Amino acid sequence: MLCFQLKLVNPTQYRFEHLATQLKWRLQEGRGEAVYQIGVEDNGLLVGLTEEDMKASLKTLRRMAEKVGADITLLREREVDCDRARRKIAEVLVRKVPDDQQFLDLRVAVLGNVDSGKSTLLGVLTQGELDNGRGRARLNLFRHLHEIQTGRTSSISFEILGFNSKGEVVNYSDSRTAEEICESSSKMITFIDLAGHYKYLKTTIFGLTSYCPDFAMLVVGANTGIAGTTREHLGLAMALKVPIFIVVSKVDLCGKSTVEKTVRQLERVLKQPGCNKVPMVVSNPDDAVTAAQQFAQSSSVTPIFTLSSVSGENLDLLKVFFNILPPLSNSKEQEELMQQLTEFQVDEIYSVPDVGTVVGGTLYSGVCREGDRLVVGPTDDGRFLRLKVCSIHRNRSGCRVLRAGQAATLALGNFDRSLLRKGMVMVSPKMNPTICWQFEAAIVLLFHAKTFRRGFQVTVHVGNVRQTATVECLLGKEELRTGERAVVCFRFLKHPEYLPTLVKTEYVLFPLLELDKATLRCT
Repeated sequence: MLCFQLKLVNPTQYRFEHLATQLKWRLQEGRGEAVYQIGVEDNGLLVGLTEEDMKASLKTLRRMAEKVGADITLLREREVDCDRARRKIAEVLVRKVPDDQQFLDLRVAVLGNVDSGKSTLLGVLTQGELDNGRGRARLNLFRHLHEIQTGRTSSISFEILGFNSKGEVVNYSDSRTAEEICESSSKMITFIDLAGHYKYLKTTIFGLTSYCPDFAMLVVGANTGIAGTTREHLGLAMALKVPIFIVVSKVDLCGKSTVEKTVRQLERVLKQPGCNKVPMVVSNPDDAVTAAQQFAQSSSVTPIFTLSSVSGENLDLLKVFFNILPPLSNSKEQEELMQQLTEFQVDEIYSVPDVGTVVGGTLYSGVCREGDRLVVGPTDDGRFLRLKVCSIHRNRSGCRVLRAGQAATLALGNFDRSLLRKGMVMVSPKMNPTICWQFEAAIVLLFHAKTFRRGFQVTVHVGNVRQTATVECLLGKEELRTGERAVVCFRFLKHPEYLPTLVKTEYVLFPLLELDKATLRCT
C-alpha cells in the first residue's frame, strides 16, 4: 500500500498516536506491507525535504514502526529540483507480519519455453549459488531421474525464497533448512516451476489453473528470443488474468546487440492489440522499485529484466523487485474469503510412512484447523466421504491453522488413498456439496484446424478439475470455427465433478477454447 507524507518532524504526542494508528491501519490493508513516500504531498506533488527535516521524519517513522511492532527499510532517496535549496524525497518500506500469520506469502508461476533457463534461475535464487554454465544449479529442483538426465522439467515442483523484515534474502545458503527459512522470513515467495516442453503443456495448464498463482514470471532465453511455447505460455497467463513479468535470461551467452534485439521483439509482442501491455525495462535499483509499485497497481505494466544465472548480472534487481512486490488482495477480501465455509482443492496425493495418506493443495475459502472433520469427493459414484484432518504442513514446516488462499499438505491418517484422486475437494459438511455432470459455457474458439461441433471432445480445466468432456450441443449453431463465439453444453465423460454454481473467467483447453462464463447445470 502506497502512502504519501510531506514530513513527520517533531509531532506532538497526540499527532504521533494518530500517525501510529494510521500506520497500523495501512499495514492491515496492505496485508503487512506499506510503502511511505516522505516529502510528497497528498496529491502526489514532489516537494522534497531538507537534510535535517528528512532525518527527523525518518526518525519519527522508525518510532511509529516500533510502536506497532514493524520494521522499516529505506528503499531509495531521490533529489528534487529546487532553486532554493537541496531537497530530497525518500521511499521507505514498512513490514509487519500479521498477528494471525507466520509470514506474508506470494505464489509466482514460472513459465517459458524449454531450455530458457527457468529451473536454473530458480536454483540460483533459492540456493544462493551461481550456476556453472552447465545446469548445476537446477539439479536440486528436479523430482525424477529422467528430468536430471534430459535437463527438462516434466512435473510441477515448488521452491521457496524468503525475505526478513529488513528486506534481506533468506534462502538455502549457509546450510539452512526449509524450517529455518520459514522461521527467519517475514515474507515468502513460493515459486511454482512449470514445464516448458510442448508435450507437457497440459501439466503447465494444470499448474496455472489449480495452484492460483498471484503472479507469473515468463523466462525467455536471450539467445533464442520468443520461441517454442513462449507465446502459448504468455497467452495462457493473459487468458487466466495472471499478472505477468518477463525475465530475459542467458545474457552472458550473447552480445549486447542480441539482448537488445530480444527485448525489442518482446516489446513488439506486448504492444500488439491482443496484449495491450506497457513494457518497462528494468536496468537499475530505482527501476526495480518503480516497477514493483506500478506492476501491483496496473496489470497493463509488464516489467522486463535482463540477467544471467552464471555471472549474476542484474540478479539483485530481481530480488529487490520480489522484496517490494505487494500481495494483490487486500485484507478485506481476505477476511471475506475466510468467513466462508471451508473448501480445499486436492492437487496432489501421497502415502507417507508412519503418517498415512497426505493430500496437497490450496485452501480456496474458509479456515482449516487440525482436527477438523470434512467431507471429500465426489467419488466415481458421486458420493462425498467423511474424514478428519490430523495435521497440517505449510512450506515444509508444521502449521496448526490454514487460511484462505494458502497452499499446504494435510495428513488424513489411515484414510484409504485409493478413494482419492486429483480434482477432488474437501469441504465443510455444512456446505451440502452437489455434483455436476453437465454444464453450459459461453466460449470463444481461439484456434482449431477444423470445425467444432456436437460430439467433439475437449479436456476441461476448471480450477483443479481436469477431465475430458463431450460437446452435447451448440445453442443456436451447428458448428463453430476459429474466432467464433457460442454457448455450448458440455458433459463430463468419466465421473462427476464438484464445481461452484457459477464460474467466471475459467477456461477449457485442447482445443484452445476460452470460457467467458460458465453456468453449471448439475444432474
